[in-house]
Amino acid sequence: MKLKLGIPKGSLENATIDLFRRAGFNITTSSRSYFPAIDDPEIECMLIRAQEMARYVEDGILDAGMTGRDWVAETEAQVEAVADLVYAKQSFGKVRWVLAVPEASAFRSVKDLEGRIIATELVATTRRYLAAHGVSAKVEFSWGATEVKPPVLADAIVEVTETGSSLRANKLKIIDTVLESNTQLIANQQAWQDPWKRRKLEGMRMLLEGAINALGKVGLMLNVHKNDLEAVLGVLPALKRPTISHLSDEEWLAVNTILDETTVRDIIPRLKQAGGQGIVEYPLKKIVL
Repeated sequence: MKLKLGIPKGSLENATIDLFRRAGFNITTSSRSYFPAIDDPEIECMLIRAQEMARYVEDGILDAGMTGRDWVAETEAQVEAVADLVYAKQSFGKVRWVLAVPEASAFRSVKDLEGRIIATELVATTRRYLAAHGVSAKVEFSWGATEVKPPVLADAIVEVTETGSSLRANKLKIIDTVLESNTQLIANQQAWQDPWKRRKLEGMRMLLEGAINALGKVGLMLNVHKNDLEAVLGVLPALKRPTISHLSDEEWLAVNTILDETTVRDIIPRLKQAGGQGIVEYPLKKIVL
């Protein structure tokens, strides 16, 4: 049996392939093919734009795929949300679709856009957002370069952003958030009911979530004399619960824990001062909770 899996073509492509690599799946793409190779004989991959992914999954052309929650909402596709995987093009965080207007404009809220023109790629969602606020405006589909359209081609835009830097560079200001989104692993409803495909997807979900859990974390192990154990534990963050085991010498103990990578440079010198020896920091690929 084969699981037909959609990989998002475009801005999410590299981040998705890197996440799968961390999870233990090696995906190799070619500029000449839309069918990447994967080192799992039970999976067949296909590159599909994230905007179209939910529709192909809903129709059963794909068993599952990676796409944004925003595009599932936009298309109103009937699919199974298998996992929320919080990563994006530039960072491992959520993205926002925001309503933005020229900095020099008098627009302060969505109410000020009554009768105006709004350009966006997220047309249906924007129309629902305007309706919810009782605003009637013309929503035009944007084929790209949406940030450059105000004020000549549109009065406002609804555009996706991670940091807001592109909007600021084009002298735009955010006046509201329309939708917050993150990447999802979605499945066809019939495929989700198939026992073999469901087990395959649940295993994939566990590994992908484990890879995300390990981001920004490192492992730390050290040896400590039992008389210094309390001092060493006092250095470690209060919410962490290290593993403590005996060495062959009963006077010595091994301490193993997981820490945020940003804190290790401050903690290691303090551990040494508290009596820690043989301190080893090592990278983590997955943390399965």
